[in-house]
Amino acid sequence: MNLRFLTSGESHGPALTAILEGLPAGLPVTPELIAEDLGRRQRGTGTGGRMAIEQDGAQILGGVMEGRTTGAPVALLITNKDHANWQGKPIPPFTIPRPGHADLPAAVKYGYDDLRLALERASARETAARVAVGALCRAYLQSFGIAIGGWVAAIGGTTADTRRLLLEKCVAAARTSDVNCPDPEASAKMRAAIHAAAEQGETLGGIVEVAATGVPVGLGSHVHWDRKLTTRLGAALMSIPATKGVEIGEAFANSAREGSLVQDPIRLHGDRLVRTSNRCGGIEGGMSNGQPIIVRIAMKPIPTTRKSQSSVNLVDGAEVGTQYERSDVCPVPRAVPVVEAMVAYVLADALLEKLGGDSLAEQLPRFEQLRKAERAGLHLTGQPHVFWS
Repeated sequence: MNLRFLTSGESHGPALTAILEGLPAGLPVTPELIAEDLGRRQRGTGTGGRMAIEQDGAQILGGVMEGRTTGAPVALLITNKDHANWQGKPIPPFTIPRPGHADLPAAVKYGYDDLRLALERASARETAARVAVGALCRAYLQSFGIAIGGWVAAIGGTTADTRRLLLEKCVAAARTSDVNCPDPEASAKMRAAIHAAAEQGETLGGIVEVAATGVPVGLGSHVHWDRKLTTRLGAALMSIPATKGVEIGEAFANSAREGSLVQDPIRLHGDRLVRTSNRCGGIEGGMSNGQPIIVRIAMKPIPTTRKSQSSVNLVDGAEVGTQYERSDVCPVPRAVPVVEAMVAYVLADALLEKLGGDSLAEQLPRFEQLRKAERAGLHLTGQPHVFWS
């Protein structure tokens, strides 16, 4: 692993912090660049009251001088403005675990005497730090012409129709929608569904889709399970709160098709080897193949509902209903930049692995020299070989 990041902090603590290690020297970085993605994470229909309090921005504490990375770890700080409403005040004990949350497993694992110790760290508030890290990774990828963008593909029972839109148009149209969906008709239905769920004390889940374009051939590897790009993307995306499924390309639809109908035919266009489809989502054998990388995550409805759910008070053993803790009705629109951030992190790590070097100035020429999907550059001899002789 060439890149590594750690986050720290609680939902209502003083701040969130993040350290990103491994970025090369010379990458232009500004707080404004990070603030753009943080702002997108705070907007969208279905957002809870917390986002009316916070105005997230990241302070760069280390690893950047005169607006460029130095090669040292980059340290980031995001202040929690809501902390002032909690600091030094008695907080009622949280003793009734919510089904579907980290409350009960964490209490058993760590021996907590108050479930708030679990929910403060398990809160999706932590994803603000990931988005800040992802903004740096996105800036690194953009130096090589690699772009990442996402949108909401489904909320509840409504699915967007994006078949007629180019990837770039999907991203641009989603940015103008309050539910982050590029399909206006589906957006209206999603919006109505979110409002209906709020009135019923319910929550809604959905599907987020993210595309990465300009990715060169050969990121990742087929030689070890943990170096496969699919493995790395799967682990990163499954770590996002409320995520219960990950799909690369048309994976689930492909599972019902015959084998000859799920591959991406290879054709020769001049000397370039091109594809006539992208059913595999830009990854073959654990490696990028030059096509856009397409990933989707399935988010369950978050477990914190105003509608009471059956649980047990761990103090006296009484079977009671859950206590409501302020939360989103539907976090899916706000999850788009979080998914983008984790994809950016994985691809930046894989690109660093491919290029090597300690500075952006070293890596840019190496990127231009990467082998392309061109027949002449492969140097296949067509001669027989004797293996394991």
